[in-house]
Amino acid sequence: MTASNDPRPLVAVTMGDGAGVGPEVIVPAVVHPDTLARCRPVVIGDAARLRQAAGIVGRDVEIVTVDSPAAAEFDGDRINVIDLGLLPADLPWGAVSPVAGEAAYQYIRAAAELAVAGEVQGICTAPLNKEALHAAGHRFPGHTELLAHLTGTEEVSMMLSTPKVKVVHVTTHIGLIDAVARIEPGLVERTVRRGHEALVRSGVAEPKIGVCGINPHAGENGLFGHGEEEEKIVPALQVLQADGIDARGPLPADTAFFLAGRGDYDLIVAMYHDQGHAPVKVLGIEAGVNITVGLPVIRTSVDHGTAFDIAGTGAADPRSMVEALRQAAELSSRPAA
Repeated sequence: MTASNDPRPLVAVTMGDGAGVGPEVIVPAVVHPDTLARCRPVVIGDAARLRQAAGIVGRDVEIVTVDSPAAAEFDGDRINVIDLGLLPADLPWGAVSPVAGEAAYQYIRAAAELAVAGEVQGICTAPLNKEALHAAGHRFPGHTELLAHLTGTEEVSMMLSTPKVKVVHVTTHIGLIDAVARIEPGLVERTVRRGHEALVRSGVAEPKIGVCGINPHAGENGLFGHGEEEEKIVPALQVLQADGIDARGPLPADTAFFLAGRGDYDLIVAMYHDQGHAPVKVLGIEAGVNITVGLPVIRTSVDHGTAFDIAGTGAADPRSMVEALRQAAELSSRPAA
């Protein structure tokens, strides 16, 4: 099979902070049989650091530098790396370093450029360290905001995905009172559209989307709250349904996730952080992956940080990276034939 007609999406795997566990979880994850069955991972990082990590985790792999994703070959234990060569050989493991922070930024920048150019269909990120990123002069809260900036994307949404349910959030990391104030029909509509587009791109032709209410029992016809559902959510649903998007609600959140878990919905839209996060963590925290939708490509990430306390010891568990790669492959658009 040639690269041009390989149905597996190309996924850029950013190495994250080279002083953390990123290199150690990437090495086994990108050559895992489940990964290679679903996608073609190309690491954006430092080949020398990956070779160090391979030695630490005891994996006999072939680490090969390539100039572009299209030049990568996928055979056995070969790891393809677009090598930026930014880390010194003696970079300490497990310590904050502005050098590692700058390198982590450059890995993301390169991945974003590949995404905008259409050379990859997905991005999967190993963890970066915010302190190191800031020490390098890049004042971003994390990957999401950085990728939005680098791709010129004004608004993105967080999606959590487990084998049983996918959830996209209208608001995330703000207080509950602020979240209710921020929710308005335009934001609800745009969030649903981003979730719908992500599922369609992944092969779900007509996603069934359940939209949660804000109040208990979705307000129960005005019994709870002050009409927030009618004011903030119903107008958005009317516009979406008129456009042929199967978005239903407002639904009581305490039953919406049960219905999704048994297969009635492909996606649940949560109005605020805990409404979406709590059920997902009960349903599948061990397999949950954080996904950014609204970018030119899907971006998934591991559900752990740089783990400086165990970096360089070989103790890091690669399973979250394997799952993040699986879901990047599942949600990424297929390459053009």
